[in-house]
Amino acid sequence: MDKNTPAEELATKPLKPGRVALNVLALCFALSVLGRGLGESFTVFLKPISEDFGWDRAQVVSVYSLTWLAGGLTAPLIGRLFDRSGPRAVYALGVALLGGAFLFASHAQALWQFQLSVGLCVGLGIALIGNVPNSILLGRWFGPKLPTAMAVVYSATGAGILLLLPASQVLIDRIGWRDAYQLFGAVALCMLVPLLLLPWRLFAGGSPTIPKKADPDYVDEGWTLLSAMRHHAFWALFATFFFTAVAMYAITAQIVAYLIDAGFPPLQAATAWGFSGIVLLFGMLGIATLDGLIGRRPSVLFSYGVSIIGIILLWLIQYYPNYWLVTGFVVCFGSMIGSRGPLISATALNIFRGERVGTIFGTISIGSGLGSGLGSWSGGLIHDYTHSYNALFAFALVNVVLGLIPFLVVPALRR
Repeated sequence: MDKNTPAEELATKPLKPGRVALNVLALCFALSVLGRGLGESFTVFLKPISEDFGWDRAQVVSVYSLTWLAGGLTAPLIGRLFDRSGPRAVYALGVALLGGAFLFASHAQALWQFQLSVGLCVGLGIALIGNVPNSILLGRWFGPKLPTAMAVVYSATGAGILLLLPASQVLIDRIGWRDAYQLFGAVALCMLVPLLLLPWRLFAGGSPTIPKKADPDYVDEGWTLLSAMRHHAFWALFATFFFTAVAMYAITAQIVAYLIDAGFPPLQAATAWGFSGIVLLFGMLGIATLDGLIGRRPSVLFSYGVSIIGIILLWLIQYYPNYWLVTGFVVCFGSMIGSRGPLISATALNIFRGERVGTIFGTISIGSGLGSGLGSWSGGLIHDYTHSYNALFAFALVNVVLGLIPFLVVPALRR
């Protein structure tokens, strides 16, 4: 159990549940901006680190792959830690890991040091302040409105990209990538103290207006991890997370480098992809709204269709490098890159709700981590082997199609 903090002890009157819920939402959003922004910033650091050490694309992208692989593989442990120790311990550990990892990376001299710090430690840190704990905590406050709340939090990926990608490029140009990493680490560690002083007992308690168990029409079947793994919906959700992540991360790891190779200046390339953060918010909320209007399956399939259009536009940029195509790509691909996440998360939390939901949802999230790691690493290998981006885009398109298939054939994912 979390102990009271000074902020809780000084409270003289209870806050309205709605206001506390918004505070929890803002906190989860801010932590996601920090985590996802720092993780995605590696797409800007990729070229200068590669050029400094003379490493090929696959070697450098392996760091990015490990970031998301580590987060995915440890998701069940994080869900279990959240269930047992509460949000304060989970979030504080995540921020501390991020700060220490970037400080260590600023002095790295070998590939394994980047893989350990920016790969494994940053990946674990992001997971500790990311979607698994946020989904569980928000579920205690938003109930049936969880998809909308998750859409807001998932859009933090875009906000992090918008803020930190251009900022990273400016820092690299002015002080170099090592000092930029040192600054990232110091800022993260400075956030640790105010984070620990938040009213965590209040936040962890959940809204008194939301039933702690199931809603009136739901029968609690006492899900365990083993019983969930015997259910077809578990593996359908796992597959959707996996193949979608493979497709998205095969591309995102190399977008800035691709735009630079196509002839755009580095800062313009980083800023262009950074603007995906703006359209991502609208994409998240738009798909969540569509979910309420036309249903789960049509909304998800629409988002996949728009992603496919975005990949095609990105492919065309190498032949016709102009800002119209870049804008179209950013709007289509950028707005949909995480739009399915809130709906998939809400579906999983609804089907497998109960005392072990953190462990179950965390295990399903392994699919996302595996897909992210495999996708980005495979993308680097494909580029190095073919010396072209065409096979990479074809690889991404195939995995987009594989990602949408469960929503076509599995009844539980349509509701």
